[in-house]
Parts: sequence; C-alpha cells; structure tokens
Amino acid sequence: MPARILIVDDDPVIQKLLTLTLKQTGFELFTANNGAAALAYVDDVKPDLIIVDVEMPEMNGYDLVRKLRQKTATANLPLMMLTSHDTVQEKIKGFEAGADDYMSKPFEPPELQARVRVLLRRAAAPVPEAKQISGKVIAVFSLRGGVGVSTLAANLAASFGQIWGCSTGLIDLVFASGQSALMLNLPLRKTWADLAPVPLADLDGELVEKALLPHASGTFVLAAPNRPEQGELLTSEKVTRVINVLKERYHYLVLDLPHDFSATTLASLDLADEIILVLAPELASLHAAACALDVFDTLNYPRRAIRLVLNWTFERRGLARKEIEDALQRLIEVVIPFVPDAFVLAINRGTPPVLDVPPTPLGALFEDFAYYLSKAEHQQTPPPTPTPTWQRVAARLQQRQQKRT
Repeated sequence: MPARILIVDDDPVIQKLLTLTLKQTGFELFTANNGAAALAYVDDVKPDLIIVDVEMPEMNGYDLVRKLRQKTATANLPLMMLTSHDTVQEKIKGFEAGADDYMSKPFEPPELQARVRVLLRRAAAPVPEAKQISGKVIAVFSLRGGVGVSTLAANLAASFGQIWGCSTGLIDLVFASGQSALMLNLPLRKTWADLAPVPLADLDGELVEKALLPHASGTFVLAAPNRPEQGELLTSEKVTRVINVLKERYHYLVLDLPHDFSATTLASLDLADEIILVLAPELASLHAAACALDVFDTLNYPRRAIRLVLNWTFERRGLARKEIEDALQRLIEVVIPFVPDAFVLAINRGTPPVLDVPPTPLGALFEDFAYYLSKAEHQQTPPPTPTPTWQRVAARLQQRQQKRT
C-alpha cells in the first residue's frame, strides 16, 4: 500500500507542485488549505506523513505542528515544514515546535522525494528486540572542545549499524549543549529531559526506549535536553541506570561525552569498555590529553582500553604525530586527515561522512575504525547477510593484508 501524504498549504500552485512531485514516487496525496482543515482531516485521511507550510492565515505552520503533536493519532507522525524562510533561527523554531525536517522553498524535486523517503523509513524503523544482549560501550572524550568528539561519536554509531546491520545507541551526555541529534538531522522531540523526572527504580528498558530518536541508519539517539537547566536534574545514578539498561538492548553504545570530569562523565567512563581520547595537533590539546591520561591512570582504567585519535583540524603547521606520541608516551591509532569543509557540510546537512553515497575516503576511514572497535564475536564471524558497508570494509581489509604479504 502506498504511503499517504497530507499537504497543508494555502497556495494552490505549491499544492499542485508538491502533489505532482510526490506522485512520481508512488505516494497517495491529500491536500488541506489551512491548519484548521488539516486538524479536521487527519482522522479521516490517516496520513503517514504531513508536509506543512509555515506562512498560512489564522494558524501558522508552527502552531499547527504543535497541535498535531498534541493529538494521539499524530503525536509520532513524521512532519516536514516547508517555507521560504531559510535562517537557522527559523529552522530551530520549527524543530522546537515538533517538526522532523525543515525544507526551504524553492525546492529541488529529487531532494524533496529523498527527504520524504528518509522520514518514512525512519518512522518505520524497527524497535530493537527486547532480548538481553551484552552490548559494548565506547566512550568518545576530550578535555578540550572543538576537536571533533561529537563528529567522531556520530560517525562511529552510524558505522556500527551499517556494518553489522544491528541497531546502535548514540548517547549524548553533553547536557548543556549536546549536538548528537543535530549530527543526524533529528528533531529534539524526545530527549534526556523525558527521563529526568522518572524515579530511578522505574527506569526500565521500555521506558528508556521511548525517549530515543530513531534514525534511518539504524542509530537510536538519546538526545541532550532542549534547555541546559533540564540537564541539572540528571544524576550520575540515573546516567548509570540508563546506560546499563540500554547495553542489554544494543550491541553497541557510543557515548558522546562533555569536556570535563563531572560526576555524570565519570559514571559514563566507568561503564565504558573502550575510551576514545580525541586530540588536535596543537599544544593546548596535547596538554588536555596528558591531563586526561593522568586521570585515567589514577582511576585505574586499563591502558589497553584507551585509544588515541588525532584529528587534524587545520591544514598545516600542526605538531607532528611522532612529537605527540613521544610527549604522551602513547601511540596514536587513527589520524583523521584535514578535509576542507567536510565536517561543516556534514553538520549543516545532518549527514555524517559514513552515510555519504558513494562513500568518501573520510567515510571509509570511519567505517574501518568502527570495524576495528567492533566486538570480537562480530569480527570472527561474518554476518549471514553481509551489508554493503561490511563488504566494503572486508575488501579494504583484504587489500591491506595482501600488501603485507
């Protein structure tokens, strides 16, 4: 059965253009001229997705989206906002109202069709099985900001899902201003704030699952709260409970950590099977990495569980890799090369390099690193139905092995 899409726009020309564009993809289209008509229409149409114009008389698009989120039938329905306003402030306003995506006019038909398909796939993404498993927890950390912790965390989480065909958890623990959801272009409809008032004893798997944002890649994100003060209600005990609950449901949990040693950060690090310490090739970052390693030693974290990643965040004149390794007395396992504008474009689009089609060399680097960090039982047994990502990683691994022989 084709997906049913409701278009809400007071401009008949835009209505017709949207209808013609989406009919080409096989969708069933319905239209409403204003917000009130849409609210009265949704129970009859039962759409799978709604596209809402912002500028409409009597009830604008933001108010309509808020009302749709309040209705049981449309509370979790994919909602896309379409508008001539293309500022960051307007986009944030749309996401805060409850939109899943925000697209500007004029639009390119292929992009609109692609975004609609992504939203529909995301809504249909299966919830992970409730059976208990033993998940691997990987913490991504740095005491210095701006070195790419969130970028690395998002790419690793997406890579695990793409390689092994399993759902992965991406947990944003930067409660003041976390960006994990933004990295995957996900709206903050559900966040850690939904779990803050819940008593510790009541935090079971089913309840925690409801606070996650699904992404088409197979990544499920526990997003940072909308407002910093909401994060103040989250204790180390609650963080520990949530991570322990989720590691019984996901094969991989990636923790995007803040640049501090707060109680919640330490609770997260204590639960990590591996810690990825990220640094840039400059003196302040080197000093921060040395401080972090000293703390890890004091806390008796196993040295074999700590892996250094050097992110070359500027074009040239950085500290040499050998200088950094000599200063820290540790080997750097991965170097992320400087690629002009790559990460800025990825953040603005909400598409990590590992999800680019076709894969870029940068995306391949993240895929290979995720494979390297994967659970031993996964690496030792190829999946019954290898994913395209697994096949790419396996081919590159074989090429490297052949070069050594």
